[in-house]
Amino acid sequence: MTTDATIPARADASSGDAALDAFIDALPKVELHVHLIGSASVPTVLELARRHPGGGVPTSEEELRAFYRFTDFPHFARVYKAVNALVREPEDVATLVLGLARDLAAQGARYAELQVTPYAHHIVGMPRRKVTEALDLAARRAPEEFGVEMAYIFDIPGEYGVEAAEITVAHALEEPPAALVGFGIGGIEQERVHYRDAYRDAFTAARNAGLHSVPHGGEMTGPETIWEVVEAYGAERIGHGIACLGDERLVAHLRETRLPLDVCPTSNVCTGQVARIEDHPLPRLLEEGLFVTLNTDDPPMFDTTLNGEYRTAARVFGLGRRELADLARNGVSASYLPAERKRALLAEIDALETATA
Repeated sequence: MTTDATIPARADASSGDAALDAFIDALPKVELHVHLIGSASVPTVLELARRHPGGGVPTSEEELRAFYRFTDFPHFARVYKAVNALVREPEDVATLVLGLARDLAAQGARYAELQVTPYAHHIVGMPRRKVTEALDLAARRAPEEFGVEMAYIFDIPGEYGVEAAEITVAHALEEPPAALVGFGIGGIEQERVHYRDAYRDAFTAARNAGLHSVPHGGEMTGPETIWEVVEAYGAERIGHGIACLGDERLVAHLRETRLPLDVCPTSNVCTGQVARIEDHPLPRLLEEGLFVTLNTDDPPMFDTTLNGEYRTAARVFGLGRRELADLARNGVSASYLPAERKRALLAEIDALETATA
């Protein structure tokens, strides 16, 4: 079993290769970095905006797609907040989870770890028990209806401070959904320094309760944020992490510890962290021997899909079948699936690669 994708150009990565597209479509995949609100399809957001008018979210498709053209990360955060305010009932939460499961099933995905922000539901008045019930219902129905297993990561929105940390960890420890596997933090990284101790305490409590530490880090700030999540949060996997390349010692540490980075190339371009997709550091991360998984972050908002990210890896960066299969293997290996399910998925990937060699 291979657990490292490398970057040599391959002849089968040409833009016109229908066989490679078919391979990507058939490749069993997992999605490890996708947000509940950010997973909402355009039709779903339009339905919610028409149901709850006056929140600043457009009610026509053309205007909504223009609404999703982000100038920088703070702009993205404002749009995300506006869309989140449309999710007001527990039924809305379940609908979003099942919609993501449906979308992933159509792309060959078998499992997802969905990032949920309890504080966002708290501020619109949704009782945490109702949120948990909706998440439990969706996690039961997703495998039955779409063949996709769903797990959850509760994350703190990093710009909201002490109250957000306390509410997130209380929900995670006192009324968690059955499929809760991890604890994270997202949002605007520059704001975390103001609430450092509260965030450290929240992660300590979550880890002591047995939750995996899966924070964002190094998306919009430098290596110092990655060091913080590694040393103070006990990160077991890092969301984004692309800023690590600015610190040779950090790169060496990540390589030696095999600490996975959940990389989302299109997201980084859309939020202005990378100027062009051709400039994305994915090839360099792989050349450095780092453990990389490939993900979408907020797919409808960024007009991408999980299969689209794999196609980008092939067409822009020259990865071929073996390298794409290795990225899929990395995702399975870095997931919090039970060992038996990991073995089964890895065997499927091996079988597909052998059959199409």
